[in-house]
This record gives sequence, C-alpha cells and structure tokens, in this order.
Amino acid sequence: MKKTSLLLILTLLFSSCSQKNTKMDDKIYQFKVTDLYGDAFDFNSLKGKKILIVNTASKCGYTYQYEKLQAVYSKYKDSGFVVVGFPANNFLFQEPGSNSEIAEFCKKNYGVTFPMMTKISVKGIDIHPVYTFLTKKENNGVMDSDVAWNFQKYAINTDGTLAQVFSHKTEPDDPVIIRWIEK
Repeated sequence: MKKTSLLLILTLLFSSCSQKNTKMDDKIYQFKVTDLYGDAFDFNSLKGKKILIVNTASKCGYTYQYEKLQAVYSKYKDSGFVVVGFPANNFLFQEPGSNSEIAEFCKKNYGVTFPMMTKISVKGIDIHPVYTFLTKKENNGVMDSDVAWNFQKYAINTDGTLAQVFSHKTEPDDPVIIRWIEK
C-alpha cells in the first residue's frame, strides 16, 4: 500500500474517533418508562422539545416547587417545552407514597398536568437507567453529576442531549432556566 494511502486511511480513522459521539445512546430518546398511571411513556415522543427532568418528593422542603414547575410548564408547553417528573424516595424517605398516592397528591395540591413517571431510585445501587444516563458522562456524552437532593433539574436540549444540571435550590422559574427554555 502506498504511504499516502495509508496516511489518508489513518487520518480518516483518527478524525472519526475524535468527533463527538452522536449515536442514539447519547440521547434521552432511547428510554421508555412508565407513568404514574401505569401507561407507557416513550421519550422518543418528545423529539424536538426541550425537557426539564426533575426528581420530586411530596414531603420535602422543596415540594412547593411543584407549583412553579406547573406554572413554567403551562406557560411554555405550547412552545416545545415539557417537564417530566420522577418521584424518588432517596432522600430522608421524603416520597413514601405509592404511585397512585403521588398522582393524587400532585393533582390535588398543585394541579400538576405535566408527565409524572412511576417512583424510581435516582442514585445508589438501584439507580434507574434514566438517571444513570443523566449522571454519567460515559452515557450522556456531556458531564458527570450527582443527584444532591429532591428537585434537582436536568435540562435536555431539543436534540435529546444533556444541556445542563440545575441545583434543587434553583427555582423552576429562575432566570437561568427561563433563558434556557426561551433560547
């Protein structure tokens, strides 16, 4: 083989290895989950939307954020934005309810209409695959993170990739989140 041909092949090989991996595994769309009512929920149905994924709890000092999550969802849902809640009992047992109890609590107390999934684990040995994706750079292609508390927020771009992580202390209507939604 000629030296120039070998050099061309090696150049193409190395350049393809150094490009960002954009396969489906780096996108939220690979996941199918179950909502609080037992129905299938396919993240693929959210293609082209900005998604704010939030781990929630009914007995937390941040539970009031449900109201703000609902308000932001209501304001921007017709503009390609959705909130997806994942109840979790990982922090001081602050989500003890069953899926039906959680659904009733959210609807009755906060008028939640955004999609709420079944209760999962967001950390530890039984971490749900969605949260493995969100928290591990090797899966999401962007960054590693730890879920620090209830109501931590993961922003997903319209192409299904992780954009950024917002602390549980960052309110759903904080200007930094609103700028991301409107951008």
